[in-house]
Amino acid sequence: MAKETKELSFEENLEKLETIVKKLETGDIPLDDAITSFTEAVTLAKICDEKLKNAEEQVNQILNKEGKLEDFQVEE
Repeated sequence: MAKETKELSFEENLEKLETIVKKLETGDIPLDDAITSFTEAVTLAKICDEKLKNAEEQVNQILNKEGKLEDFQVEE
């Protein structure tokens, strides 16, 4: 399951996470299924967090005049 989830886009993982959360919030789910769903939700949340951190790192870098990546800094 984890390998399959990592291949999905951020948006697809987030959508699956939201679906699981809604299902868990209803309270109409057997305990064993709730535990399985919760475990999957935690995995999806970690994957989404990783993708967000990677995107943030990429956004915070720019190409300098030599074409090399460097951290973006605002000069005052």
